[in-house]
Order: sequence, then structure tokens, then C-alpha cells
Amino acid sequence: MDISAIGGISAIREATGGNVLGKDDFMTLLIKQLSHQDPLNPMDSSEFTSQLTEFSSLEELVNIKESLSGVLAYQQSMQNATVANLIDKTVETNGDSFFMQDNAEAGYELDRDASSVIISVHDSSGATVWSGETGQKMAGMNAFKWNGTDISGNQLPAGKYTFSIDAKDFSGNAVEATTIEKGLVTGISFEDGRTYLTLDENRKINLSDIRSISL
Repeated sequence: MDISAIGGISAIREATGGNVLGKDDFMTLLIKQLSHQDPLNPMDSSEFTSQLTEFSSLEELVNIKESLSGVLAYQQSMQNATVANLIDKTVETNGDSFFMQDNAEAGYELDRDASSVIISVHDSSGATVWSGETGQKMAGMNAFKWNGTDISGNQLPAGKYTFSIDAKDFSGNAVEATTIEKGLVTGISFEDGRTYLTLDENRKINLSDIRSISL
């Protein structure tokens, strides 16, 4: 039997009040086909079997989608609960800023050995307030501590500062350095399906950017 004999898909959509043909609409359409077919000219069995197969596949896909949605919701809730344990912990992430209150800590990663490393600290305007040379450093992670004083030894006010690394090898060539910032986790926010950590002085970082966690 031709589906057009009972008004087609548009008629089913109009009858069900929906714009999308779902599995319930599909079943309604199939029942209407069976109830309106001519007894003297019944619907082709192969067509009937094909439509049943389509319905079975549709229902299976819907069930899979619902199951996956449940799994994702569970994973999200578990992640949120786990992230809450990061409050009051110190994390490291790629970045060049830190919050200084009396002193501050940061780090940097060298791609190879350096004969000299100059660390410069900058204020919110970009001006260099302190600079110092550390001497020879090995490739890999290196820590940096700053006592919060300027070039003249005066204590600077607490706040957000940035730092940069100028490293040279034994031939005087530049050594690539990745700056690593540290911060105390003070809050958590969930925005647009992503999880962000709020560090001291309201610095915000993506959860996926964390390199390490410590007490």
C-alpha cells in the first residue's frame, strides 16, 4: 500500500503535533497503513518487513542515545565531585602569572641545558620591577621563588604579577623556556560545559590545563 493513501508523513506530523518523525510517529504511521489497507490488495510483505526493520533500528538508536546520555551525566557528576577536592590545593599550569603576597613561587621548563637564565618580574603595566640571573640550569623543570621586593630591595604591594625567562646555552643561543604558574585553588565554576578553577586573586584556568597538584 502507498503511504500517500493515508496522507503521508506530513499528515502524521500534523496529527501528532510534532515537527520530527519519532518512533511513536513511526508506529502510528505503520498502524494506519495496516488499518487502511485494502483486504483484496494487502500491503507487500517485503515492504512491511522493511518498515518493521526500520522501526527496530530507530528504537535501538533512541535507546542507545538515552543510555549514553545517562552515562555522560553520571561521569559529569563524578567529575564535579572529584574537582571539589581541589579546593585549598596548589596546582601548576602553563602560564606566566602569579599572585604575590610577601613572596611567590613559579617555575619554568627548559628544552635543553642553559648556561645562564635571567628571570624578570613585571607589574600590571608591564614594567620590569625585578630581574635576577640564576646561573646554569639543567633541562627540564626548574623552580623559581621571589621574595616580593623590587630591584632596589623595597617590598612591593601584594597583587598579580607576570614573569618571563631569558635563557641562553653555552654557545649564547636562546634556549626555549615554558613558564609555569602556580596558584591556590579557591573556587570552581562550570561554564558552557567546561570546568574552570579559580586561583588566588581570581585567576581562572581550565581544568584540562593542570600539570600537577600538590598540598
